[in-house]
Amino acid sequence: MLAWNNLWFQQGYPVTSALNNTATVTIEEISELLPTLEAVRANCDIADARHATDYTLCVYLLKMREYFRWEKNLSFDQKLPHKELTEWLSCRESCWEALQLRDFEKVPVLNALHDPFDAEAINQLLNPLGFVYSSGYGRSMKPMFYLGALETRESYKGYTLIVSGREYARDLASQPAMSLGKTIFVRRESLRRMLWEKVEEWRWNKPVNAMQNALACYDFDNHAVQSLDAMTNNELRSVKIHEIGEVRAGELLGNEWQAMLAGMPHSKTEIMVRAVRDHLADALSTLPELLSEMNVPALHFYIANLANMRKQLYPSLVAAYETWTTSGDSRAFESCTADSAAHWQTLCEKILVIYRQKNTGYQQELISLIESSPL
Repeated sequence: MLAWNNLWFQQGYPVTSALNNTATVTIEEISELLPTLEAVRANCDIADARHATDYTLCVYLLKMREYFRWEKNLSFDQKLPHKELTEWLSCRESCWEALQLRDFEKVPVLNALHDPFDAEAINQLLNPLGFVYSSGYGRSMKPMFYLGALETRESYKGYTLIVSGREYARDLASQPAMSLGKTIFVRRESLRRMLWEKVEEWRWNKPVNAMQNALACYDFDNHAVQSLDAMTNNELRSVKIHEIGEVRAGELLGNEWQAMLAGMPHSKTEIMVRAVRDHLADALSTLPELLSEMNVPALHFYIANLANMRKQLYPSLVAAYETWTTSGDSRAFESCTADSAAHWQTLCEKILVIYRQKNTGYQQELISLIESSPL
């Protein structure tokens, strides 16, 4: 891996501002949109009030630290004031406690009220003004909302890709990307913050792993902010093609898959079923694209970001990655992904068959099926 140290950074990968091409007027300066901003922020708080405790304590505290940094507009290299952070955390948790039973607010936009999940109608009014809104459901059916500055809107292979810059309202989860039909929302600021969290997490113990390989493609030791921007620009591509894979997987599996997930929240079954679908999405789009481009930093980061469950289900991919990093030979990496889409799609279809039968203990049946079907 030493041959790749700082390769991406040294080759002059284009670095731009993390918030370029955003609206020159902030949403706070448009009086007609202040009720919109207030409603979206309220819904973000309600979502957090219901789901912030879903995280482990370590993840929760890390996310709260970065939420505080975002809210106070502090730079990534700025040390967080401990006393102020502690007081803010206590205040925020008290606020959430009072909101747990509150219904989501309708979103007013230019004197018209909209259901908070009707992102398409809301964006028809906001996009021409230079802003973008998104809503939906994330892991464990957690409601998610955000409002940001519209950076770019483009068509790509039949999909509409919308990239936002500065964020005016967000929740704790702050997922970097979401899809609605064939419209894909990518949040540059959330992606940048997520990447910084990953960098900071690795720095605690500095393990020898795929994340180390990914960071070695940049120069975080000497040029942290510039390297973070370069990494964000590169990973924007990965996020887009992953979301395309998610949409394609959804088209293959239909709405029944989401209904199944809704019936197994916070369970081992849900984690395993989601892992299978994630592998299908990546086999349809993410891995073929990254490997065809041989995007070295993104491939390292992709493996670094795989959850343990996904690694357990796809040991041949992990082995192929190890072969590539030690020998530079990517053939095993490329060949192990060639027929993987068929494997994961077949497994998904078997999962749906078991779900439709809904026999007593069907979730254990699903676990047994998935555990016996690694690739």
